[in-house]
Amino acid sequence: MRITTFLLFFLLLSFISRAQNPGTLAGTVRDRATQEALPGVSITLEGTTFGTATDAEGRYRLTGVPAGAYNLRASFVGYDALLRADVAVSSGNVNTLNLEINKSPQALGEVTVTANRAIRVATAETPLSVQRLTTEEIKSNPGGNFDISRVVQSLPGVGGGGSGGTAGFRNDIIIRGGAPNENVYYLDGIEVPVINHFPTQGSAGGPAGILNVSFIEDVTLSSSAFQARYDNALSAVLQFRQRDGNAERVQGNLRTSGTEVAATLEGPLTKNTTFLASARRSYLQLLFKLIDLPIRPDFYDFQFKTTTKISPKTTLTTLGLGAIDHFEIVPPKNSSPSKEFILRNNPTINQWNYTVGLNLRHLVANGYLNLALSRTQQYAAADQFQYGYAGQEAYRKLFARSHETENKLRADVNKRVGRWQYSYGVVGQLVHYDNNLRNRIRAEVRDGSGTLVSPAVTVNFVTDLDFVRYGLFAQATRTYGADSRLTVSAGLRADGTSALLAGYRLDRTLSPRVSLSYALLPTLNLNASLGRYYKIPPSTILGYRDASGRLLNESSRYIRSDHAVAGLEWLPGAATRLTLEGFYKKYAYYPVSVRDGISLANLGGDFNAIGNEAVTSTGQGRAYGAEAFFQQKLSGKLFAIVSLTAFRSEFNGADGVYRPTAWDTRFLGSALLGYKLGRGWELGAKFRVGGGAPYTPYDAAASRASYQAVGQGILDYSQLNTRRLSSFQQLDLRLDKKISLRRLSFDFYIDVQNALLAKPVSVPTYTFERLPDNSAYTTTDGQPLRPDGSNAVPILLPDSDALVVPTVGFIVEF
Repeated sequence: MRITTFLLFFLLLSFISRAQNPGTLAGTVRDRATQEALPGVSITLEGTTFGTATDAEGRYRLTGVPAGAYNLRASFVGYDALLRADVAVSSGNVNTLNLEINKSPQALGEVTVTANRAIRVATAETPLSVQRLTTEEIKSNPGGNFDISRVVQSLPGVGGGGSGGTAGFRNDIIIRGGAPNENVYYLDGIEVPVINHFPTQGSAGGPAGILNVSFIEDVTLSSSAFQARYDNALSAVLQFRQRDGNAERVQGNLRTSGTEVAATLEGPLTKNTTFLASARRSYLQLLFKLIDLPIRPDFYDFQFKTTTKISPKTTLTTLGLGAIDHFEIVPPKNSSPSKEFILRNNPTINQWNYTVGLNLRHLVANGYLNLALSRTQQYAAADQFQYGYAGQEAYRKLFARSHETENKLRADVNKRVGRWQYSYGVVGQLVHYDNNLRNRIRAEVRDGSGTLVSPAVTVNFVTDLDFVRYGLFAQATRTYGADSRLTVSAGLRADGTSALLAGYRLDRTLSPRVSLSYALLPTLNLNASLGRYYKIPPSTILGYRDASGRLLNESSRYIRSDHAVAGLEWLPGAATRLTLEGFYKKYAYYPVSVRDGISLANLGGDFNAIGNEAVTSTGQGRAYGAEAFFQQKLSGKLFAIVSLTAFRSEFNGADGVYRPTAWDTRFLGSALLGYKLGRGWELGAKFRVGGGAPYTPYDAAASRASYQAVGQGILDYSQLNTRRLSSFQQLDLRLDKKISLRRLSFDFYIDVQNALLAKPVSVPTYTFERLPDNSAYTTTDGQPLRPDGSNAVPILLPDSDALVVPTVGFIVEF
């Protein structure tokens, strides 16, 4: 009924807003390599008569543009043209769109460059394994809910959110078979360790993203051929580029949906300074209370950016990102076996985190100097008691208090001289980490005669660790041949730390990389790359101590991953792009649990902390496969994305035997289609499919004995990932209606996740059977449940209820 009413409201609005008011599009154009402002760049909106050229400071401005979506093209002599598709123009906000264009290597050889290169995403340093999403592609993504972490799952090689061995409500990003914590994130050049609410300590992911899409200009995902400037990446680098605030007037937007409300404000602070600021509040806890779910997640997040033009050559940017998270369990009005399991299996969580940073960019001859300073803090507290004994220490299952602070300084120089383009830099980091953990892992198991089969396992330690990290890098790129068909880029990086006994040995972390791109045709490129990459173990591993206070993992090593990738990129049309790639990743020195003998590469897809245990750096792994990608940018009224990936992901543990990882779904597919219906209407559909993820069955004896003590089943790691779930599929739909009035615009939308009512794909839950009224457990002898569960009736509880999630919301720009 509510959705029907909303549709009728849509129809009414379409009649009263046929005359769309005009809007303004403005920004700057710079040389990507030198950051020099470019005057005289031609800016046109395809299919219209609107066009202009940048002024002496590289600025452009288009006014009186009818509200709608356009393809913007930037072209300049000696540079590759740039196409930005589906650029939204509205009357509510001035759309600030800053552009960076690449010097054309073909121009050096006086070869005519086709317009098709305008859609190319690759750069000279990263010629393959790279994709880009614009802010409009993120906003209009069906099922994306304005969440960048979910939207990137439409790209090749990217799993997660139910399709990559993780729960469907989580934002873990699984790329080419790598674990979620193998990715790094940069916001305007500042590293941001946390981009999700309720993150998994020592890993990544969480149920909702933190980043406000209203700030984002574009997102670039590199899944290999990483530039040497980026450290700690084994699977991917995600770069989030924010736009500048409107320099003309104060403006903003208000966004609300079925789960949250967010407000953004921007404008000039002074003559040379602009700002962006936002706050968001979740009301998921109210929704879950309404539908009588026992979980109550609650979060806030905040974001800001200022840009100050100190002089024509010097720009200072400051930014901040923060989140406050609270999670608790409340008894439902009407109980069920699944709700009872939730009550017994989830802790109360309080977390907060923030990152603040400043970036100073100064233009020099043929390039620029970049200086970045940032600080990140994370705090996490979790408490859990045996159900019915809240607050009683004798029945405590979990006490966790952790705090981590990182202060980071990075300086780099970037230049272009003739055919050469090069960069070099250094980075230093001060880290503090402390953790107080008491965790009951499993209860002891005894046989019928009382003989101990396996002992109880508990983790109990306090740690406090201060250490430094440092690194340096250099990268050089050059074109070859009379027509500059060949581009070669090579880089070298080394990192060290005081947290490891041999962390000072930079020879152990030397990470060379080389990539090349050869233009077989003006529209067809052959690309390849080889690279070695390192990642420091997470602080949860570095800081782990035994009962005597001795650090147990200080002899660990940096985790290593070697990449080999080759592929083709074809640009058959001005708005069409196809890529085909094959990849191979080989891992070494991966942490292996001393307690369980398994590789930690299998962990991170849930809310348990990763790494609070003794490990050895003896694990190895491999991931390999092929992926295809097709993208049709907005052409007429249609745009589309199709991606297919086939891969294998295998790691070994203490026994040296390779086994599938939790992310080894073997196949991922995604198709997205959008259509502009006219008069401000837009329809979108996204279909995702994935193979079944491996999982580990439960240890029957240990689970029975431990269930009352820990509230969950115990996995049988002797059968690690020997079972496999069924395949995953999901269809999401979205309908938008955009209306532009004078200085005010609206976007009303309906978003439906899982429109086909596909059943969820997840590991069945171990629990004990309960009486029909859920008042107590069923027992084999009719007596109360024994502490060791010997008279219980174990069952596996499937998550088989198909759930469709309709969301109705609106965005107001003013």
